[in-house]
Amino acid sequence: ITCNKPFSGKRSSFCDWRDYILKCLLVTSNLLFTVLGLVTLVVGLWGLINKESFAQEKISGIGTDPMLLFTFLGFILALLSLMGCVGALRENMCLLRNFSAVVLVLVVAQVLAVVVLYSLQGQIEDYLHSGMLAAMVRYQDDLDLRFITDEIQTGLQCCGADTYRDWGINVYFNCSAPGVQACGVPPSCCIDPLENGTVWNSQCGVGAQKLDEFSAQSVIFLGGCMGSISRWIEQHSGVIVTVVIILLGVQILTMFITAHLLLKIRWSRAQHAVYLQSLQ
Repeated sequence: ITCNKPFSGKRSSFCDWRDYILKCLLVTSNLLFTVLGLVTLVVGLWGLINKESFAQEKISGIGTDPMLLFTFLGFILALLSLMGCVGALRENMCLLRNFSAVVLVLVVAQVLAVVVLYSLQGQIEDYLHSGMLAAMVRYQDDLDLRFITDEIQTGLQCCGADTYRDWGINVYFNCSAPGVQACGVPPSCCIDPLENGTVWNSQCGVGAQKLDEFSAQSVIFLGGCMGSISRWIEQHSGVIVTVVIILLGVQILTMFITAHLLLKIRWSRAQHAVYLQSLQ
């Protein structure tokens, strides 16, 4: 980029070192987010293909597959970031305008989502409760839902949605089931699933639903995960608010940088046009 001759005929839009830094910052950040989006997209597609979610007998349930969310978010993130990266690199005003407009829409959508989540806390809790029960029903059938459920129960030291007996909703853990898992709970409900060993004991929760709370408390977690999730959110509300503000701030800053670069490009092209007219 040549900066010492602004009217030399060279179409450089970023002669000020601050503008050059802003351009490099926009290109670099969008390039990193493009890579992140592509990785997320590949993980989502790999998960869908690995579980044969596109098979005719499973396609009806693809809407509730967690991997579909990874695929969608990865595609949107990669496409948007690539648009911003190429737009800044090539000084393409059309791409930069579209990039800025989409980011603005996303910021507005996120602000509205925060307002809705805050004002509809009761309905959100009901939705999460229904989602937790649905994941418990499909625990053996969907590896992703099993992983998420196990992580929640292990991390929050809880079992079931409201109580450990909620696992009776699962056809394999129901007390009327013929298998060894009947009247049991997953090993992620166990207080010590390794039982002081190094191998995960998948049978540690067998028969737990038959136990009363006094007997069960030494084997499994008694509390439901919905209460644990609510307490976790309350305890980490400050961190959550801080993260939300930072994310929104980064996106708003990106919009301002993009708007500034658009103004510089427009100004530079206007100066270039004046220079060409002076040659005629």
